[in-house]
Amino acid sequence: MKNILITGANSYIGTCFEKYAYEHYSDKLAVDTVDMIDGSWRGKDFSAYEAVFHVAGIAHADVGNVTDEIKAKYYAVNTELAIETAKKAKEDGVKQFVFMSSAIIYGDSAPYGESKLITNDTEPSPANFYGDSKWQADKGVRELSDESFNVTVLRPPMIYGKGSKGNYPVLSKMASKLPVFPNVKNERSMLYIENLCEFLCQVMINNKGGIYWPQNAEYSRTSEIVKMIAEAKNHKILVSGIFNPAVKLASIIPGKTRNLANKAFGNLTYDMAMSECDFDYRVADLKTSIERTER
Repeated sequence: MKNILITGANSYIGTCFEKYAYEHYSDKLAVDTVDMIDGSWRGKDFSAYEAVFHVAGIAHADVGNVTDEIKAKYYAVNTELAIETAKKAKEDGVKQFVFMSSAIIYGDSAPYGESKLITNDTEPSPANFYGDSKWQADKGVRELSDESFNVTVLRPPMIYGKGSKGNYPVLSKMASKLPVFPNVKNERSMLYIENLCEFLCQVMINNKGGIYWPQNAEYSRTSEIVKMIAEAKNHKILVSGIFNPAVKLASIIPGKTRNLANKAFGNLTYDMAMSECDFDYRVADLKTSIERTER
């Protein structure tokens, strides 16, 4: 039995992981959580745990008109807190530190009509302070790795599942109300929450260190996801390429319209070879994952 400590209470990923580990690996993993908000965690003894899973952070940044004070908060939480937690884990004798980085460290997705494939040779190049705060933490925690302290860094693409936040709920809402949707042939890497949780369980059970890029076994197309969601909700929606010129026009109009079009129909994929491991973590394919999310 391995004792796991989640540093960061009430996060979507942390809560889902704790539930998944209890349901599927209760004979191998025992999970506790500590809140990071008030600083009392610094007095907690980490030595009772074989692994620390750090999920505390600020996500989904609005990188528009942001004050220097807000930017500093992102670095304080996403970078400094992560590194401080990793140092404490190492000092307390914890054997493994698991850190949630992000695909955001590679910059924004490619806009409508352009492709972006991330490979092992792609160098991180954050497009804004949010991405840079994650990248600085990514580097900082890995610098602490040694023979007695295994650091495991995950750089997942967009994570979705029942109760998730971010872009997926927006798509779900559109799929349940719109009568038509553009059939744009874009590609995105995505990661279903249960696939992520299985991945996390495996790397913790087997004490695997290094950098990982978990993703679903297939790339996603926005129009296909919308269609699957609509089917799961018993809603009829027409997906047609006749609306693609309107999307193309929206993608070049400066301001919020362009940002929304590129966010919905842009391209960002990981090379599939990067995501293969010596264990199977994909417990649900895309269609199944959408059905489980929407039921």
